[in-house]
This record gives sequence, structure tokens and C-alpha cells, in this order.
Amino acid sequence: MAGAAVLALSLSACGGAGTASDEKSLTVTMWGGQAQSAHVASYFTPWAAENGVTIKEDSPTDYAKIETQVNAGKVNWGVVEVEPNFANTACEKGLLEKLPQRVIDAAKAAGVPEAQMGECAIPNLQYTFSIAYNTEVFADKHPTNWAEFFDTKTFPGKRGFWKYATGGLFEAALLADGVPADKLYPLDLPRAFAKLDTIKKDIVWYDTGDQQTQLVASGEAPLVQAWNGRITKAAAEGQAVANDYGQNLISYDQVVIPKGYPNAELAADWMVWFLGNGQAQADDAVASGYGPVSSDAIGLVPEADRKDLAGSEEVSKDSAGLIDYSYWAKNYDSVTEELNNWIAK
Repeated sequence: MAGAAVLALSLSACGGAGTASDEKSLTVTMWGGQAQSAHVASYFTPWAAENGVTIKEDSPTDYAKIETQVNAGKVNWGVVEVEPNFANTACEKGLLEKLPQRVIDAAKAAGVPEAQMGECAIPNLQYTFSIAYNTEVFADKHPTNWAEFFDTKTFPGKRGFWKYATGGLFEAALLADGVPADKLYPLDLPRAFAKLDTIKKDIVWYDTGDQQTQLVASGEAPLVQAWNGRITKAAAEGQAVANDYGQNLISYDQVVIPKGYPNAELAADWMVWFLGNGQAQADDAVASGYGPVSSDAIGLVPEADRKDLAGSEEVSKDSAGLIDYSYWAKNYDSVTEELNNWIAK
């Protein structure tokens, strides 16, 4: 992830009105790297140019910093990309601005899935936890579902998992053990850990998108439960990787406004524009490899790019469903403790 250096992009209003004033600025904080660059270029910069707004950037998102800023009454992050379970709990704790009605109305008009909305958050992208594989190691046959992913006899090699409780590993383990997709939640954790025990010695943990791509491309872990956009981009660069979407688990990121941000109304203005601008979302999908959130935006993505996008028919038809972040909002801390203890054994 990129460092926390701040980059200010001074954008003037149409007609050459000069540099935007500090009173009309918006600080965007995301996870950093190529994805953040794509998001800012696709759907912050055009809006800023239209409205005479200065966009400032920071990265990466840090939940502790959000809480510190809000509690200190010195909030300088405006639109922040977060995970849905954090958005849920932070909203309940009063750390985030509630969505104004105009944003909610814009989301409904855009056909944004209701399950991906929150009281304080809108989705900004969709992705899937896919089965990523090394195309040289598995040139003839590769796993196409989670049961095969866990089958180290038929498909030998290390398995890569995100070292993160909400990263899809428990859902994948239960699907591999035969739990129907519509019966995953609440998660049967003892059953999931028992299934993970069967491949524990073959698990390699990753923390970042760059690490997961490196693991599968190098062959160190020729099978990885991956964020599909990272693998899509690596494949386009010529690396020996590919996604299989059998039983993929659809996830999404959200954007929020920390409570007390001085330009909260301006941040809400951007949200309304973003939700209603399918072309900006489509442009971001091409640039980042992550799916758009408005129902009409996927049709604006060039056909050649759709097959690897969450939300597309090609990916959705093979999906095992949506990660239930309402479950994770309630259980994240306790399951994280269990996972860390299991890894340490």
C-alpha cells in the first residue's frame, strides 16, 4: 500500500475560474496503490473539475485514525473507503455521518443493491473472492470449486489465504465441506476450523494484494483465494495467473464520511454524483478491475472487460452469494481472536 503522503490536485471550474479555494476541498482516503489512483482518476477528478473542487488524497485507510480524528473533533478525512463491517459498527458508535436523504434517493434511482447500503455508507465497488491459479502449474486442469481447492491430493501445492477473519476463508471452508450456499450464516465455526485443519500445513498467509498476486504468479502458492481484480490486472500484464469463478463470494467496499468533517455536505454532493454517473463507474471498472455498483453501469463497460467483473452476468451466475457483513459486524472481534489462536497453535 502507498504511504500516507498527501497529494493535492487543484482543479479549476469549467471556464477557467482559477484555483479552487480551500473552502471547497475534499480529502479522499482509500487503500492506496494502483486501485486508489484508478478510483480518483475515474470518479473524483471529473466531478472536481465540473464543480471547482480541490481533491486531496491520503492513504491507506486506518480505522484507528478515523476514531482518533472524530474523538478529537479534528476531522480532516472526508470520503473514506472502508469495509462494510467497520462501516456498520462505526455508524452505530456515532463515528460516521448518517447518509442524507438525497444520497439514499440517488442510490435507489441507480439500482444499487439494498444489501450493500448502510445507514452511513454507500458501496463504491464490488469484487469477488475467486479461485486464483497459476496457469503453468495447472495448465491442463485446475480447481473450479472450493472442495477441489481443498483437495491437495488432486491439486498439490500450497494454498494462499488472506490473514483476515472477513477474508472469505471460513465461507470457503464451509462450502468445501458441503454446506449449501444459502445456509452459510451464521457460520458454523467449529466445522470451518475442522475443514481448515485438513490443509493447515499447506496454507500460506498474505496481507496485501501485491503479496497474493506474487504468491500465485511465482508458484509459491499456485492456488490462492484472491481478490479477483488483482488477478485480472496481473493476467493482463502477462503474468501466469487466472481466476476461476466457481462458487465465488461477492464482496464490496463502501465509502463513508467521518462524523464532524467540515465539508460533509460537499462529500454528500460527490456521493450523489457518483451514484448517478454510470460512465464514471464503468471507467473505473476498466481501470481498476473492480465491478461498478449501479445497475446500469455494467452495460457501459466494454464487453471484453465484463467477464471478470463482479456484478456481471458471467461472474454472478457462478457465485455462491454475498458476504454477510451484518454477521461480521457482530462477530469480527471474537472470530479474529479464534483465528489468531488457531494460526498460533
